Amino acid sequence: MTDKQEKGIFSNIANKDGEFKRKPSSFREFISAKPGAQFPPEANRYHLYVSYACPWAHRTLITRALKGLTSIISVSVVHWHLDNQGWRFSSKDDPCEGATEDEVNGVKRLSELYFKANENYEGRYTVPVLWDKKTKTIVNNESSEILRMFNTEFNGLIDEKYAKVNLYPSDLQKKIDELNDWIYPTINNGVYKSGFATKQEPYEKEVTSVFKSLDKVEEILKSRHAKGEHYLLGDKLTEADIRLYVTIVRFDPVYHQHFKCNLGSIRHDYPHIHQWLRELYWKNDEFKSTTHFDHIKFHYTKSHPNINPFGITPLGPVPNILPLDA
Repeated sequence: MTDKQEKGIFSNIANKDGEFKRKPSSFREFISAKPGAQFPPEANRYHLYVSYACPWAHRTLITRALKGLTSIISVSVVHWHLDNQGWRFSSKDDPCEGATEDEVNGVKRLSELYFKANENYEGRYTVPVLWDKKTKTIVNNESSEILRMFNTEFNGLIDEKYAKVNLYPSDLQKKIDELNDWIYPTINNGVYKSGFATKQEPYEKEVTSVFKSLDKVEEILKSRHAKGEHYLLGDKLTEADIRLYVTIVRFDPVYHQHFKCNLGSIRHDYPHIHQWLRELYWKNDEFKSTTHFDHIKFHYTKSHPNINPFGITPLGPVPNILPLDA
């Protein structure tokens, strides 16, 4: 393993104060339907590299399904195990149920894609990766931006019923952004800041923040349910629901024990979040079919030896998600 590769792998460890600091994504180009765009929307031109375990990649898979893009944007899935060389693909010698080989570029490791795009790359090797088959480069590896591209830029290529799906409608954009502004740092990334903390004080600070924000979400959904509404911003599914779902669906199976976020659980302490979660999962195949609990549980518990040195995966909770009538 080269120094360059090592830097990409271990760039997310805690700092000297014991705090986990996530570094920004590196590739930030956009697919755009505007005339003259460097990356115009085309059927079967773009390829998505994901991990079923990763919540950020999960966002893009849900949106790809909701927008009817499954037939025009192909996907490769990495092995659930993240070792000291980063993500790898499944192979005949190293099979992984649900994972795939890389049929587009034929690489064995995700890191190879980054060096194909930039031979001098020095950042992290993260999923998701949105790849352009035509120019053989990475368009974008920032999930929030890929989500927005999928929402709008392919509308001219898909069936009208999917084109009408708008996860970031103009009348709700301000409210969506306001939710994202506090849900991301305190819940989506907050569980990581709790779990990867290496000192007691930052851990306590971050885990307390996680549960304060969960309390806030609970009150929002309580008010929505009182009105007969189902989502964070009323009766319309938006990207805010997708971005929160990918963390909440992992909370009881993984974050509660593995990241020490155990001041409460979703199923026992947050009835309105629990109802919202189960409705998304059981009533929407786009959420259910992209949620792979084996990949999620195996990845976290067997890929972080500093947290779980023996790689033992807890059997519970059982079931991973409760039925709607529970």
